[in-house]
Amino acid sequence: MRRVREESGHAAGRGRRAAAFAIACAALAALSIAAFLCGASSVSFGELAAWVCGGEVSDAAKSILVNVRLPRVLAALLAGAALAVAGAVIQSVLDNPLASPNVIGVNSGAGLFVLAVAALFPHAPWAAPFAAFAGALATAAVIFGISLHAGASRLTVVLSGIAITTVFGAGMNTVMIVAPDAYVGSSVFLTGGLSGVLLSDLAWPAVLIAAGLVAAMCGAHRLNVVALGDDMAHALGLNVRAVRLAMLAVASLLAGAAVSFAGLLGFVGLIVPHIVRFAVGNDNRAVLPLSAVAGAAFVVGCDLIARVAFAPYEVPVGILMAFVGGPFFIYLIFKNRRGGLE
Repeated sequence: MRRVREESGHAAGRGRRAAAFAIACAALAALSIAAFLCGASSVSFGELAAWVCGGEVSDAAKSILVNVRLPRVLAALLAGAALAVAGAVIQSVLDNPLASPNVIGVNSGAGLFVLAVAALFPHAPWAAPFAAFAGALATAAVIFGISLHAGASRLTVVLSGIAITTVFGAGMNTVMIVAPDAYVGSSVFLTGGLSGVLLSDLAWPAVLIAAGLVAAMCGAHRLNVVALGDDMAHALGLNVRAVRLAMLAVASLLAGAAVSFAGLLGFVGLIVPHIVRFAVGNDNRAVLPLSAVAGAAFVVGCDLIARVAFAPYEVPVGILMAFVGGPFFIYLIFKNRRGGLE
């Protein structure tokens, strides 16, 4: 009888995960289509369908779709998937529900390195993704060291991240004052935005994000073992510290690649993994792929709202995410106040 109940529970869990994944994919498809159609200059669904199928499309519609909408939608998809998975990995590695790339300073570290490289090597735009990865990895290593320090609580890690973000923010402002022409559109970069993204800007980041996503999915089972506790994981033959360092490097790769073209987008890696875990539980083999899809849908939807809601003006999507993410972060603090942050 007990075995029947367990099998029934497993079947229900699989059904719930399948339903959640289907809903996320449907939302992503619908939002992506809407993102292609809506904007300062509207494109009809017929024109979009004809363009996708290789049919005849007016020059004006084709120019909008190819030069404006396609790069922006692809950028939103890549940034959303990368930041959401990076957030889920960081939360698992640090065992901290408040951790995310922007909260612990990983985004700021990537942003500082991008601006510094732009100032020092203005004719090497291809270096931005690699500089972002280096900055994100260096920041993540510092945070990981703090998390391993004896007596360091979850709240200590978050406060350390806020301090690091403040310092790196001052560094970015310094770079912009000393070399104001180092990075075109730096104001949008600091808030996080996708306007002006070109397909050429996405070439290297797309490769890095694809590699990071594959590595994250391959490491999902090891993250589950780490979640059992260090003693149990060691008993099962897992090198816990090596796994944590490797997965933190993967998260840094994802976050850094996203920052290199999307700027300092915040709260994607905080909000999306929590929603996903509420829907499918804590199994990272389901959490990570669903976070990728849900994160992509989230950023595409937010960018669409930022473009359409305030027309004819456009608000950087990072500002909209801050309005959503700030209250959510406060909610998590209150949710975890009874010993959850210790």
